[in-house]
Amino acid sequence: MKIISTISLIGIGLVFPPLLHADLVGEGPRLNPEDRITQDQISTGELSLKEIRKAGLLIFSTPFNRHDGYGDGAHDTSEPDNHSPEAGNRPTLQGNRIFLRVNGLDSQNCLECHTIVSNRTVPATLGIGGGGGFSTSAMFRPVNIDVIDESFDGHAEYDGRLINPLFLFGAGGIELVGREMTHELQGLKQYALDNPGTIVNLDTKSVNFGSIVADGSGNLDTSNVEGIDVDLIVRPFGRKGDNASVREFDVTALAFHLGMQAAEGFGGEYADADNDGVTNEISIGDLSALSIFITTLDRPFELDSKKHRQGRNLFTDIGCADCHRPTMVTERRTLPYKLTGSPEKPFEDTFYEVDLTKHPTYFQPIFNGGVEVPMFSDLKRHDMGEELAESAFFFDEQQKREFITARLWGVADTAPYLHDGRALTLVEAILLHDNPGSEASAAAQNFKNLSEEKQNKILNFLMSLRMPENPVGDLIEYR
Repeated sequence: MKIISTISLIGIGLVFPPLLHADLVGEGPRLNPEDRITQDQISTGELSLKEIRKAGLLIFSTPFNRHDGYGDGAHDTSEPDNHSPEAGNRPTLQGNRIFLRVNGLDSQNCLECHTIVSNRTVPATLGIGGGGGFSTSAMFRPVNIDVIDESFDGHAEYDGRLINPLFLFGAGGIELVGREMTHELQGLKQYALDNPGTIVNLDTKSVNFGSIVADGSGNLDTSNVEGIDVDLIVRPFGRKGDNASVREFDVTALAFHLGMQAAEGFGGEYADADNDGVTNEISIGDLSALSIFITTLDRPFELDSKKHRQGRNLFTDIGCADCHRPTMVTERRTLPYKLTGSPEKPFEDTFYEVDLTKHPTYFQPIFNGGVEVPMFSDLKRHDMGEELAESAFFFDEQQKREFITARLWGVADTAPYLHDGRALTLVEAILLHDNPGSEASAAAQNFKNLSEEKQNKILNFLMSLRMPENPVGDLIEYR
């Protein structure tokens, strides 16, 4: 296999060396083509779950190079940069075509930003699928960033999003909960359409998303919908709750951070949307393997003792559990997988499924056939107040202030906290919930009004929510 390509910077006069023959030592794709699996191998059951997970681990952790399709193509000065990975036409630092840091092209693989399993230990405990520290925070879609403080006011003006990377453990249970919630909400939507004039409360898994009512012409009044988009699709992934599945999230993340475009989201296997001379950079099979790997990562766990249970009860009493729901319960035990698209039909057109009660996820089964997902979230967006609002120019004022409820499982190990990592301790995170307009102000004030003894009981409880030990240990071969 040989890949030969000359890449130039149009309008700048710089020319990259050609991509050399792949049979030269060190040249060629970093991801071995023999290690990639196909969609047919997955959907027909030819491969074991472990084999699929291994293939997904390689997509997750391989430091891609230009032969793999890493980065954007030659910058085209005739086409405007629209600050999105879809363009494949981003400026890069010194015109290197591989790195900008702000607005993507900021890493070579997923592992660079998902490495810290515990920041509670010193040194940090590292592992595949963890979160990230300050230095790996994504700077999403800014046009301006005043790093030299031209106004000399100590405030670096910034009009994008700053996103501290979350850990990925337990994602399979989260996705299953979200899909079941969507399925039920779509049923309520249909009920409203079938019964014009009837106010239908959008309740699913004890979470209320407002209400809808239909008129006799099939039009829905969604003005009372809250904490979710008006399409009534639960999107549990992303700080803003904007991705319905891990697969959907991966398509954008791979393109934004790495310039690795998934055929499924960028025109098919023969398309070259970023104009870098490489097609099918992430195949449908690659994307399936990656999403199955992430959704079968181990889950966080909770230490149990009398001391911790007392703190858990206080956590509920002061109102924290109103949004940080300790446990969600599913009706199914298996997570089905489907291609991107039609998220309003979460259980149709699936090609594979995994039993979440078995290795490697081991979610606790319940009597009615489902599983417990103790993530401490309601998967609903809430107004967190003006002091936590983002400055992103592409959001309206409400969107800037809203975030999906953070999942607290594993919180003992995952400092820094909040969407941009501004809280270095749990106490800071709790107190920052109390600011003008925040839906969480009352709970934060209740915490402040507790005695120090009771505050410590809650903090000890939160410190019992731990990250998994030795994640993906069964897949790693040390040498």
